[in-house]
Amino acid sequence: MITVYGIGNCDTVRKARRWLEGHGIEYRFHDLREDGVDPAEVARWIDELGLDAVVNRRSTSWRALPPATRDGLDAASAPAVIAEHPTLVKRPLLDLGTGLHTGFRETDYEHLFERHTL
Repeated sequence: MITVYGIGNCDTVRKARRWLEGHGIEYRFHDLREDGVDPAEVARWIDELGLDAVVNRRSTSWRALPPATRDGLDAASAPAVIAEHPTLVKRPLLDLGTGLHTGFRETDYEHLFERHTL
C-alpha cells in the first residue's frame, strides 16, 4: 500500500491526495504533525533520496530552527531533528513500497502511476 506522508492542511498535500483519489489509487495518509515520524524511517528516506530531497529548506519550520541546527544539519543529525520538527519534510512524501517520491507535480504523478490511471 502506498503511504502519503504530509500535513492535512498543506495545499500541496491536498492536491496530491485529490489526484490519487481521482485516479482510483488507494493510499494510507500519515499526518506528520499528528502521527509523528520515526527517526529510523527518516534515515531510510535520506539514504534513498538524499538530505536535500527530504528537507524543505524554504519552510517556516526551517527558518524557525536555531542557526546552529540549520548549519550543522547533515544526514546523521537530520533524523532526530525531523522527528522533533516533522514539518521540515518536503511534502508530500510518497512511499510507493518500491521507492520514494517527494513533492507533487501532476506530470510526475502521471509517470509514477501510469499503470494505475483511469
